[in-house]
Amino acid sequence: MTDAAPEFLTVGTGEAARRIAVRVREGGGPPVVWLGGFRSDMTATKASALDAWAAQTGRRLIRFDYAAHGASSGTFTECTISSWLEDAEAVLAAYASEAPILVGSSMGGWIACLAARNRAASGQATAGLVLIAPALDFTEELIWNRLSEAARAMLIRDGVLRKPSDYAPEPDPITRTLIEDGRRHCMLGGRVDPACPLHILQGMRDTDVPYMHALKILDRLPAEGTVLTLIADGDHRLSRPQDIARLVAAVAEMA
Repeated sequence: MTDAAPEFLTVGTGEAARRIAVRVREGGGPPVVWLGGFRSDMTATKASALDAWAAQTGRRLIRFDYAAHGASSGTFTECTISSWLEDAEAVLAAYASEAPILVGSSMGGWIACLAARNRAASGQATAGLVLIAPALDFTEELIWNRLSEAARAMLIRDGVLRKPSDYAPEPDPITRTLIEDGRRHCMLGGRVDPACPLHILQGMRDTDVPYMHALKILDRLPAEGTVLTLIADGDHRLSRPQDIARLVAAVAEMA
C-alpha cells in the first residue's frame, strides 16, 4: 500500500499564514479524521494503522499535521491551542463534507472535543468521537499544575520553559503564551457535551495523562452514548498490536 503524497491547505492570513499538510484516503462512509497529539504527526503508528484499516475497508480517512508538526510549516513556539484548533477546523471545513468521526490522541482529544462543541454550536453534526488518552485542559491540568514554583517563575520571566520529553531527544518548548491561551479553552470546569457518541481508550499505566484524568472527563460527559475502556497495562502511547486492535474496533463500531 503506497501512501499518497500530502496536499497543502493554507490556514490563517498575513504573518500567521501556514501550510497545513493533509493526506486523504478516498472512500465511503462518514469521514474518519485523525487528530494527533502534541509534537506527533500523521505518519505515527496509530494514524498509519487507521489508514491501513481505511484502505482495507474502503473508508474515507483524513489525516493532517498541525502547524509546526510533521510536514506542515510554522514555528512551534508561536503556536497555541487556538491556532491548532483553527488548523483542525480548517481541515474539517475543506475535507469533511458530511458529519465526521473525530479520532483524537492525547492533545488531539482536546482539539476534537473543542471542534465537536463548536460544530454543535453552529448546527453542524459530528458522527462520533474516539479519544485515546484525551488530554483535555492539559496545558493547565497536566503542565502548569505540575510545575514547581521555581519553574513557574522561570516560565513567566523567560516566556518559555524547556521541558524534557520521553518521546524526543530535545525538550518540549512550553511557552507562556501556550499556557495562557490554553486557559481560554479549558473545558473541565463544567459539563462537556460533544453532542455525539464518545469512546475513550485509556491506559492505566499512563504517566503523561493519568487514568484519573480520564475519570474526571467521564464525570463531566453525558452518560448516554459514552464509553470508557480502561487498559490496565496500557501506557500513554497505546501503540501495541492489541492496543491498535482496540482502537480500530472502536472506530469501526462508531462508523
